[in-house]
Amino acid sequence: MLHTLEAIRIYKSGESQERLHQMPQWLQWLAAAEKPRINLERIHSIAELQETNAVLDYTERTLQVLDGLQLSFWIRELLEEVLVWSETAKGGSSDQRRTWQHQGINLFVHNIGSAQLFNMYMDERSGTKSPRHEVISNLIATHGLIGQYIRGEIPFAENAPLRSLITDGFVTCSELRTMLMALNECIIAGVDPGLWNQVQGEVQRIVEWIVEGTEYKDWSMKERLSRLRSSSIRQGELIDESYAKLEQQFAVEKQLAPLASRTLWYVESAMKDFSLEEMVKVFLLTLHSEEWNNEKVDSNHAAIPSSVTDIRHISFEPLMNTMVYDYKGVKKLNIYKKRMIEKYLEQYSWEQIIAGKRIPYPHLEHRIERYPDLPDTLFVTFEFSPAAESLIAFCVEAEKSPLYEQAVLMLFDLFGLRRDAYDRFHNEETYLSDMNSSGDYKKVLLDFMVGTRVLDIGPGGGVLLDLIEQEKPEVEAIGIDISSNVIEALERKKHRESHRWQVMKGDALQLNQYMEPGTVDTVIFSSILHELYSYIEYDGRRFNTDTVAAALQSAFQVLSPGGRILIRDGIMSEPESQQRRIRFLEPDGIRWLERYKADFKGREITFDRISDHEVIMPINDAMEFLYTYTWGEEAYVHEIQEQFGVFTPRDYEKCIREALGEQADITLLRHFLQKGYTEALAERIVFMDETGEPVSLPDSTCLIVIEKKGRLNE
Repeated sequence: MLHTLEAIRIYKSGESQERLHQMPQWLQWLAAAEKPRINLERIHSIAELQETNAVLDYTERTLQVLDGLQLSFWIRELLEEVLVWSETAKGGSSDQRRTWQHQGINLFVHNIGSAQLFNMYMDERSGTKSPRHEVISNLIATHGLIGQYIRGEIPFAENAPLRSLITDGFVTCSELRTMLMALNECIIAGVDPGLWNQVQGEVQRIVEWIVEGTEYKDWSMKERLSRLRSSSIRQGELIDESYAKLEQQFAVEKQLAPLASRTLWYVESAMKDFSLEEMVKVFLLTLHSEEWNNEKVDSNHAAIPSSVTDIRHISFEPLMNTMVYDYKGVKKLNIYKKRMIEKYLEQYSWEQIIAGKRIPYPHLEHRIERYPDLPDTLFVTFEFSPAAESLIAFCVEAEKSPLYEQAVLMLFDLFGLRRDAYDRFHNEETYLSDMNSSGDYKKVLLDFMVGTRVLDIGPGGGVLLDLIEQEKPEVEAIGIDISSNVIEALERKKHRESHRWQVMKGDALQLNQYMEPGTVDTVIFSSILHELYSYIEYDGRRFNTDTVAAALQSAFQVLSPGGRILIRDGIMSEPESQQRRIRFLEPDGIRWLERYKADFKGREITFDRISDHEVIMPINDAMEFLYTYTWGEEAYVHEIQEQFGVFTPRDYEKCIREALGEQADITLLRHFLQKGYTEALAERIVFMDETGEPVSLPDSTCLIVIEKKGRLNE
């Protein structure tokens, strides 16, 4: 075992905690890290960082990889020292870090800062620089740069100092080749062994460029952007199409040319969830900022060098840190901040950014900062007002409570956004997963489709679009949704899985803005009308049956003669005066009902308590409650915002006839109990009639087919 691994083992065992000062200096600094600066990209939970020392753990993993490599003794020993020092700029206590910063140590470009710390330590010990010292310092200063070049984060020239080790006679070509391959295996496999297997060949090619002094050509801007967005591309982003769209709007290569010679730190981690267009806008806002172009004075009236040539690094670490938070032990993108930043960027045209214009926006601005002690580095982030930060924090906390909707709507009001653009934010992934699990329920709709152009309103996770594509390959399937989250997820899914269907962001009540009248053969509302009814403010209020009528009219307008509207959604029972008794078999059942009565937004829920475990209530109130009770605590905060049963069968028919008139025929109106409810509730309640006799649950779901009179052109 390497002696450094043994030192880490002893420290972690607690055997030497009380005499940490006797441990190697690098270990003291790594162990003292209070808030280590790390790339959050591969961290599963931010909370884990409070319980572990991620930087020390990573250093240990790199050493374990080194311990398993077949190397000569002197190269192994040299690389061992490189690895233990290469993360030290991420360590140290708060006091130590302040001291280092005053001493000019670059803590934000950690490979350079770590090399500076190593040199400072060695100078204090010996005062002279040996050839071995020079090699180690050089390898620390270029630590990880080959991987960063592959990722598009740095220009190739940053690796130039490595070649000098040969030209200055410190090592031979063969020795440097061996060192660099081994060192990069430790660095990359320490993150993920599988990742090393993927990039080993490319690393070897780049090492040859360095060792042989081969002519190289730096990435074009398009290639560099592609590498910076590798994770987005894996998720389905079409980089060629996105880049071509940008080129139609402005000279991308020319405008982004100043980035060619600069390093871009943490850029993928900070902006992988934004679109290419949004990322490029952030780059341009940086390049055309006052901090980039003009002399600035800090709060202490100290001049910051104004020469653009002084800027070597652009760090997106502040933005990366602000864009994530922990949700139930899992690292989550701060979707609230992302949506607000998207709206902020949307207001800028390319011409306005290039002209250096700054547009005021309520409670949010971009911040490009440059500090006197780090004149070669720019720091990029977005700054929210204290009110916005507090409200966003409130939204995060409210995710677990019925206050969530009020919190999100307050956030929309603060930024002046449309309320009917309400997204499920953090719960979108769960929502889309639930939608995708409902494929069997949706498949029946395929039997009633007509024509060759089908519009799916509110496509959710895309399961119905997939089914149409699989079962009806001749059909052009289009999904439309108001939620940016849904559209983004579906676009990624489409390109990742090579689907033919299309999606677009749009309003279900204004379909004629996206489709020519009479051009759609089938419009499908699959479990979406009750959401439009529940969430959209129509004529100033939610839970308005006129919303359903408006959605049907919107669909009917784009429907071709002979075309169909298909509805699959919740239904209420007739007669509505029926009463049902519920006996709860769980001790907290009554508490659930009382909580539901207080929180439900759709209408007033009534019940009479018969005993500690039994109530009697109107049949439709009982079922509306049981829909939420079935889904459980995780879905509660969202389910209480929605009324699943909007109409009785008779009221549905009345609404359709009044909204669509004589040109519409209802060719099918049937209702049934959706599978799963009986099984889910069997051990939780006893469902009874007014006399106390157990009865079946009433129908929950309807299937309606509406046909537009005329002949379909097929």
